[in-house]
Amino acid sequence: MDKTKNSDAIIARLKQQGPMTSGELAKELDMTSMGARQHLLRLEEKLLVSNFLQKANVGRPKQMWQLTEKAQTKFPDRHADLTLHLIDSVQSIFGEQGLEKLISAREEKIQQQYSNELEYINELADKVEKLAELRCQEGYMASTEKVSDNEYLLIENHCPICSAAQKCQNFCRSELTIFQQCFGDSYHVERCEYLLSGDRRCVYKISTVS
Repeated sequence: MDKTKNSDAIIARLKQQGPMTSGELAKELDMTSMGARQHLLRLEEKLLVSNFLQKANVGRPKQMWQLTEKAQTKFPDRHADLTLHLIDSVQSIFGEQGLEKLISAREEKIQQQYSNELEYINELADKVEKLAELRCQEGYMASTEKVSDNEYLLIENHCPICSAAQKCQNFCRSELTIFQQCFGDSYHVERCEYLLSGDRRCVYKISTVS
């Protein structure tokens, strides 16, 4: 793997996992600790990563590496500038009601698409896995995590509509509504981590209703 690919792999892993040590990155990416550290230092020079000390239970603090805001530009943003311009235009021409209609139309279309894909899947684990696959196709870098047989997490490590969501948080309300409608009354969907609240990602807990 060349230098560029190694650096891209480090950026992708930090995006997916959050802050990590150089040793953890080396192990996951099958490179030497020295090699991982050299790549991190190069990325730091380019202002793509930064480091901080994390207190350890035993021994000295660990040096953790994380992505900077500049690094986020390496991930898809769904043409953020155009999106923001369109939102402003809709608000200006049609008012808040017009923007709400636009969001509702988007919500209905996506909800129908997801529902069609999930309709004949019976197991919760398979449903969440399929939803993660659909979200990955849209650029959300989604994955799943099992909490119990009746509870799973949908983890989204990137938000390709973040700029639109920052401009109008009803887009985020829409996402939660879409998920709940797709899973139906037998399941409960809850957002437990939220990018716009300062978390590094969005996480949804999907559980069976007792």
